[in-house]
Amino acid sequence: MSQRLKYIQQSPALFKKFLEFSNLIKEGAIEESIRDLVAIRASQINGCAFCVDMHVKQAKINGERELRIHHLTTWRESTLFASRERAALAWTEVLTKLPEEGVADELYERVRTQFSEKELSDLTYEVMAINGWNRANIAFRTVPGSSDKAFGLDKAGLA
Repeated sequence: MSQRLKYIQQSPALFKKFLEFSNLIKEGAIEESIRDLVAIRASQINGCAFCVDMHVKQAKINGERELRIHHLTTWRESTLFASRERAALAWTEVLTKLPEEGVADELYERVRTQFSEKELSDLTYEVMAINGWNRANIAFRTVPGSSDKAFGLDKAGLA
């Protein structure tokens, strides 16, 4: 499959603002390792090959262990994730899939035991952002790896 159009070139001002929004999230209360896990997991759920590729490489550059990345699809059964990470992954999944009945109180309360109000708010924005990127890159079939050099992802050594 080839890319349909280059949405960044077609809407540069919107891309710039969305990128600023995404970069601002990095200054929030959520640690980089959880942001990496969230980005990969949401991208897996949504089937965004470009974003899975990008965020796996970014996580590796940031020091994430490869085995944990492989275990993300089975995080509930895996022993490799801490309670805080599990809560972030559960929150990511529910906000990415959005059940008809909304977010259950039980899940909200469980996640709140791991995150402060500020952290949960920041985590929610992280999930919102990656879902937005997924939708754009899926819609226009952005080719995985096509921006590696521009984003410094070639340093991951995962060509």
